[in-house]
Amino acid sequence: MKKVVGIKFLFIIALTIVTVGCKKSSSSKNTSRATGWDINSRDGGFQYNTDFIEQETSPGLVFIEGGTFTKGRVQDDVMHDWNNTPNQQHVMSFYMDETEVTNKMYLEYLDWIKQYYPPSEPNYRAIYNGAIPDTLVWRNRLGYDEVLTENYLRHPAYGEYPVVGVSWIQAVEFSKWRTDRVNELNLDKNGYREISIGEPDPNNAFNTDRYTIDPSSMDTGEPDTKRRNRNITVDEEGNESGIYANRETGVLVPRYRLPTETEWEYAALGLSEVREYNLYRGRKKYPWDGQYTRSEKRKIKGDQLANFKQGKGDYGGIAGWSDDGADITNAVKSYAPNDFGLYDMAGNVAEWVADVYRPTIDDEYNDFNYYRGNVYTKNAINEDGTVKVITSDDIIYDTLPNGKVVARNLPGEILQIPIDENETFQRTNFNRSNEINFRDGDRRSSRQYENFSDDEDLATDSETSLMYNAPRNSIAKDSTGNIIKEYDRSNKRTTLINDEARVYKGGSWKDREYWLDPAQRRYFPQYMATDYIGFRCAMSRLGSKSKNKNKTKN
Repeated sequence: MKKVVGIKFLFIIALTIVTVGCKKSSSSKNTSRATGWDINSRDGGFQYNTDFIEQETSPGLVFIEGGTFTKGRVQDDVMHDWNNTPNQQHVMSFYMDETEVTNKMYLEYLDWIKQYYPPSEPNYRAIYNGAIPDTLVWRNRLGYDEVLTENYLRHPAYGEYPVVGVSWIQAVEFSKWRTDRVNELNLDKNGYREISIGEPDPNNAFNTDRYTIDPSSMDTGEPDTKRRNRNITVDEEGNESGIYANRETGVLVPRYRLPTETEWEYAALGLSEVREYNLYRGRKKYPWDGQYTRSEKRKIKGDQLANFKQGKGDYGGIAGWSDDGADITNAVKSYAPNDFGLYDMAGNVAEWVADVYRPTIDDEYNDFNYYRGNVYTKNAINEDGTVKVITSDDIIYDTLPNGKVVARNLPGEILQIPIDENETFQRTNFNRSNEINFRDGDRRSSRQYENFSDDEDLATDSETSLMYNAPRNSIAKDSTGNIIKEYDRSNKRTTLINDEARVYKGGSWKDREYWLDPAQRRYFPQYMATDYIGFRCAMSRLGSKSKNKNKTKN
């Protein structure tokens, strides 16, 4: 009996110690280590999410733990174009779509645009038309493909197929829209009330950047009781706090965006399966293990592991014995994922990435999160100190070199302008708004590839000696507003490379096996689209490099 009482007594003591320890821990995290003042006090003061653990994985994404790898290492280089010089890079952890963006996902985007900016209204018509994929990419002068032109985008038979006919510009705009929709839903799930209810208001569509800076400007009236903000606290004097979510709450996620070329290549390789301690044992030619495109598994032995063109006139195999199960694109997740859980990182469609194309990678200057294409902007400010918000009357449209008209900004967004000397004065890490041409493609390296002299007169010696001497087609409008298109028919152009040429990665249903190597790289004008280039989104990782903080590192 005494033994039982003793055990109970010890248990009570242990429970008391744990409880006191937890209270102490809980109390300490809500006390400032800098000043000793209370954090998150109901009486006001500094408010901060002290319960935040880590960034949640947003819809459609998978986590990619960052690391070091050799970028640009290809197994074959039959082109000998000095386009894949191997260089060692380090990538921060990030997230990436597990599949390409599908037709169904893109149609959701078009449906939202149609609701907020009805194409029936002349002022908005170009917004919707500028977002629609170019379905005419399926046409072939010597082929019958009208069924794809008419059905591939919208018919449910192709709903889970990757969207194509999308330019780089359209892919970027989709990513912006996706960011706002996810953050709008996060506010709803976390009990914040300022989400648009009722009829869509074109000038008040939810925008993450605007909400972060001036959330009260996006209020749409008093919410109903079902959507009452459960985060509001009221102090003894009746002052409210917690009305709006800010960065400190951890509710708003970073931007969806196109992955950089370095991120895409690292994610496609999935090198973790050949890692042994701190080294990679062997090399990978494809996203999957092995040196061949056919499966060695008994159940599917001989089947192709990706969707690509296997030879002249062979887009899928013999009827009844289809090697890859597709003739054009295929539904996403039709083939096994790589070691990161990503599908179709080789084959199906090639994919846009964020980078401006250059033949070489300047790893001597940077080997961390490499990216070429930075254009730094800032918010435009009104005379009263508020941010300038685009209205329906302020929409600016651009006429692209191919004659298409797109909206540069949408109502409800904050107007962006280039940074100036106020941000660049005496900085060593950047000194201008547009840094695309930094150390490559600038005036000095573009003048003449035979001679890098500082002499200005050399620029006029020979136009054909320019490094980046792309065709200069022109678009103009006459007095009635009709577009006049003029082609640059000069035969003295030496390259297609310019600041609007974007990299795309991965082989497609239309490509031979050579292009399935993740290190291969090609480029295409950012304003044009094809039937074999799609895209997927990425998102930066905030906080720790690894999801499992307690894992063994060696």
